[in-house]
Amino acid sequence: MAGMTDMSKTDMSGMDEAHQAYMQSMMKMNPDMMQGMMASDADVAFVCGMIAHHQGAIDMANVELKYGDDKKAKQMAKKVIAAQKEEIAKFTKWVEAEAK
Repeated sequence: MAGMTDMSKTDMSGMDEAHQAYMQSMMKMNPDMMQGMMASDADVAFVCGMIAHHQGAIDMANVELKYGDDKKAKQMAKKVIAAQKEEIAKFTKWVEAEAK
């Protein structure tokens, strides 16, 4: 994808554990999301890309739960996890039924 930076080359040595974990979640999500977008059918590409995107949100929310200190931010992270799991289940069901 033009314009996308290769995050695997990012120097994370100066980052704390939380920020390294956020970066790792992004490095995991981006290739999966881009792979999903390669489906030849536009609808399937959208749904597959969104599954990876939502999983990335879950992974980032889990980093917040592990390293964050703010009670409200942790509550938001828990809501993100619940909502994104529900969305992933809907998207996965759609792919199973509609993708050819």
